Parts: sequence; structure tokens; C-alpha cells
Amino acid sequence: MPRYRIDIEYDGAAYAGWQRQADQPSVQGAIEKAIAGFCAEEVSLRGAGRTDAGVHALGQVAHFDLGKDWPADTVRDATNAHLAMAGETVSILSAMSVPDDFDARFSAIARHYRYLIVNRRAPLALDRGKAWQIARALDAAAMHDAGQRLVGRHDFTTFRSIHCQAKSPEKTLDRLDVTRDGERIEIRASARSFLHNQVRSMVGTLKRVGEGAWTADDVEAALEARDRKACGPVAPPGGLCLMQVDYRY
Repeated sequence: MPRYRIDIEYDGAAYAGWQRQADQPSVQGAIEKAIAGFCAEEVSLRGAGRTDAGVHALGQVAHFDLGKDWPADTVRDATNAHLAMAGETVSILSAMSVPDDFDARFSAIARHYRYLIVNRRAPLALDRGKAWQIARALDAAAMHDAGQRLVGRHDFTTFRSIHCQAKSPEKTLDRLDVTRDGERIEIRASARSFLHNQVRSMVGTLKRVGEGAWTADDVEAALEARDRKACGPVAPPGGLCLMQVDYRY
């Protein structure tokens, strides 16, 4: 059976998350329905990451198998046509044939997320639902310095949702950078994989640093506590976007 990789962009506001759900709209479900619409085959889509409700993507990756060999451009265009007809806020950016051993989840060697904060008092118009608006002035440089305490291999229990299904709380965080451009603050996080709610939990904790309520030492103490209660507030989902997933081929 031919296997296809698709790269996907979506606005997650209308969905209960990536993962297919019986009674709620999902990104996975919308794409599977669109594929079935053009080729009359039921597929099971495997994504690189299970983004939560309200989380967006510019570079999600998924794979699926079909019984018939279709041109990759047809897969992309026909799926997009059915997504558009259904009014979905999902776009297939590209499609390609891949070897049978390609797995969108397990073949990934890095995942890159961006969290966007807009640091101003005026309400959001263009970025509404795409950023966390924080009126109180934030020290982005202090947030970046504190974030370096989390880089490396650690037990991230403090920053892990109680609903996380990962077998181990240990992860290697390769990057956690905080930068400011005017009123926009971006937090970029990269790792091979993340725990459930890890990025949003880290962002909420760094917000406390930016406000001056915590220091870098407090962040390190929260990490070492290995206790969910030691975490700062979990940042809202709308500011988070899956930017890119890396593979060796």
C-alpha cells in the first residue's frame, strides 16, 4: 500500500485538538473525512504531535496509507478541496510519497514550538486567538535567562499535565529562547518530544519571572521539586503553534 506524508497548517480554535474524538470536531477527523471524500477510502491518520484544543500549527506532519497509488499533488489538492467544502480551517501544504517505514510520530527527530505573547494594554484584533495578551510589562531578557535553567535533560514532572500518558517524565529540552520585538514576545522551544502541556506550563512559569514575581532560582527550584503544584499558571492554548517537525529524510 502506498504511504503518503502530508504537511499541514491549521487554526485550532474550532477544534477539540488534533486527535479524533467521537463527539467533538478534531483536526485528524476533518482530514480523514476529506481524504475519504475524494478517494472513497477510510484512512487512519497518524500525526507527529497531538496538539491540544485551541492550539495551532504551521508545520504539523502526518502519514497515512491508501490502497491506490495517487499522484501526490492530487492527494494535496483533492483533500484541500474537500476541506474547503466542509468549511474546515485546515490546509494541506504538501503531500509526498514516502517509504513504508516512515512514521510521522516515531520517525521525528525534533519538534519546534512557538508561543506568542503580545505585551500591551490595548485589546487584540488581528492576533486574537493567536496570542496571549498580557498588559503588565514583562522583562523578556529575564524570562530568557530563567528559561536556560530548563534546557537539558531533566525530570519535567512539574511541567507535566496530570493527564499526560508518557511513560517517563524525563525529556531533553534542546532550546528555550525568549525574544522581544516591540510588543511581541516569542518563546521558542525545541525537543525531540514534549510532555502533555509542557510548553504551556513552562511559558506560564516564565511569565512569573517576566513580571518580577519569580527569579531564575525559583524556576530551577520548581523544576527540582518534581511536583505539579510547584508550576506556574498554564498559559492559554491560543498562543501556541507547532512550527515544524524534523526528520532525517
